[in-house]
Amino acid sequence: MSYREIRTTQNEEVRERYTLCMERITEIPDEVPATPEGVYFQKTASVIGLVQETLSQWEADALSKRDLAACREWNAALYHDLQEAYDRCYANPDFAAKELPADVAGILCFLASELYGLIPLSFAGRMCEITIMAELYLEIYGVFTDAWETKEAVSAETLQEIIRAHFHDYSEVYAEEDIRSKVDPSLDFFTEIVREADGSDLTYLYRYGLYIGENEEQIASFLQTLSEEEIVSMARTWTEGFRIGFEMTGKDLSIKKYLNVEYPIGFERMVKEAFTQFEAMGLTPVVYGEAVNSFQGLGKPPRGCCGTSLNRQYAFDHRNDQTFYLDRAYVERRLETMTAAFTTYKKEAKEMAGPAVMEFFGEADFTPQIKETASRFTEKQNTLNVHYRNEAGRITNEFIPGEERSFTIIAYPLPSIGPQFPEIFKETVAVNTLDYALYQSMQQKLIDVLDTGVKVRVKGKGKNRTDLTVALQKLSDPAKETLFENCVADVNIPVGEVFTTPQLKGTNGLLHVSRVYLSGFPFEDLAITFTDGEISDYTCGNFTKEEDNRNYIYENILARHETLPMGEFAIGTNTTAYRMARDYAIEAKLPILIVEKTGPHFAVGDTCYSHEEDLVTYNPDGKAIIARDNEVSILRKTDLEKAYRNCHTDITIPYDELAEITVIRADGSEETLIRDGRFVVPGTEALNEPLERRG
Repeated sequence: MSYREIRTTQNEEVRERYTLCMERITEIPDEVPATPEGVYFQKTASVIGLVQETLSQWEADALSKRDLAACREWNAALYHDLQEAYDRCYANPDFAAKELPADVAGILCFLASELYGLIPLSFAGRMCEITIMAELYLEIYGVFTDAWETKEAVSAETLQEIIRAHFHDYSEVYAEEDIRSKVDPSLDFFTEIVREADGSDLTYLYRYGLYIGENEEQIASFLQTLSEEEIVSMARTWTEGFRIGFEMTGKDLSIKKYLNVEYPIGFERMVKEAFTQFEAMGLTPVVYGEAVNSFQGLGKPPRGCCGTSLNRQYAFDHRNDQTFYLDRAYVERRLETMTAAFTTYKKEAKEMAGPAVMEFFGEADFTPQIKETASRFTEKQNTLNVHYRNEAGRITNEFIPGEERSFTIIAYPLPSIGPQFPEIFKETVAVNTLDYALYQSMQQKLIDVLDTGVKVRVKGKGKNRTDLTVALQKLSDPAKETLFENCVADVNIPVGEVFTTPQLKGTNGLLHVSRVYLSGFPFEDLAITFTDGEISDYTCGNFTKEEDNRNYIYENILARHETLPMGEFAIGTNTTAYRMARDYAIEAKLPILIVEKTGPHFAVGDTCYSHEEDLVTYNPDGKAIIARDNEVSILRKTDLEKAYRNCHTDITIPYDELAEITVIRADGSEETLIRDGRFVVPGTEALNEPLERRG
């Protein structure tokens, strides 16, 4: 069955409910009283009206037949509230708190956000999810109409219980859609758009139903100016990175049939070519969309097919919206329905090779506003959320085994990076295609020195206060084993780095960075203290209130864990990328994928070998990489839930903030690898050449 046939069949099963809902909702604007809550329902009913109109166009197959002016006009109308009028939108917690009764403002703000999340679903013909959300909306509206008649106040507890029951009861529907969209190629809504994309006619961009701005149109137009040879070469870098990732780890790609392709809207010309190359490997692309509601994880870094954010503050404001229904019963139900969905699609899941990810960078700087009115998890909910993430990771690994899958990631700039975008794009392509053999050779020289040590001392200079000792694991047979992986350009493009899993005991000190972007958020004056490899203290300088600084780190680096272990110590060697960042003054805009290659970095969370600790891999010199576990991950053998944190965040010290990286041996002797931001190991001098150049 085609995608349209699948959705049409599903829609017929719920059409009567959908029709009844929409008929009732159209009556709301004319019957509500002139109260704050009445105005709220009048406005939100109009949002559902936009969704209904879009779904009607989808059913008539009219969305792909509009001209560009009509597409732009409708897209602007759909997202006007969240973009141009957010200061007076009910999905803005500050506005909702100002306009609505205090005890129900947060819940109604949450509901408004869920309704805006229906917009992309209407472009994909997803009537079932639209219907059940409309039914939730009407149930809550009914509570208010009853209260207006009896002149009694609405109970927030009543509303929250309705919401809890909804997400508990419909978890099966949401979970099946979520899992199926990630493994089943028959849901080809996104892949069909890519295959039919014509860069000379930008109307295809508006078929996604996501916000389309200048970035999406401009990058699509820019790619049309590149030659076919350039497009093929860029796609080849990406697809070969995926293939080589399997080859380097000794995994069998031939047993896989599918892969996830994640990309920014506007890159369809390159993605279409990548589809062709992946299919030549025997892999069928599966594409899913970015999160647009609380169940999917609105507010998390974008994944899947995604556009540039229409309003990053909006996403940040709603990052904790599961607080309105997250309890133990919901977590248990969601894990149960997740397992059931994976079981239904276990064949497709087993044959999933992993994700090929294209990231973007160059959006305008964004520092989130911390709003007292925004939803927040309780301490109990934080614990439940961590438990859910751990269990969800375990279930995913059960059906898509980590030892059988791989990935690759590449990144490109957006036009919003500035007027030098064409030059930056060209430089990025060059960085992505550096000579991996040259880097492999120089990195091996660093590894040869590192393998002689028991510790590594890392110290900052100038304003950087880093003073950190990293304990290394022990080699049993140095002739056949190594601690560090010689990483070039396969799963992580571009080259290059050497990395290891540190020993936690003996890893102590302060990690400090003056400015860094992590998961799309800026951190100023970030300081993290490690005691025996675990985070024991942390702060930053983003906000005037220390509580806000700590909460900011707790949510966006610690992923709500009380502490995290150091899962990785690495030395990035891509001085060319560093030079590019300095020449164009785009250090703050580069993604961590590139930034981590421009200096030493430390990852907090799981190791790089999460769920693959027992898989033996080798460096090009034939030595087995043995530093795969630490004192936390080894707990997988006795207590799986304690072994993984399901997060991994890299924090990089730039070369110009680095005083030294020195290896300390068991006999007390030392050898320096980097001094005053320059490589000093014989044979690595070429790495300093870009550092000496000035743009």
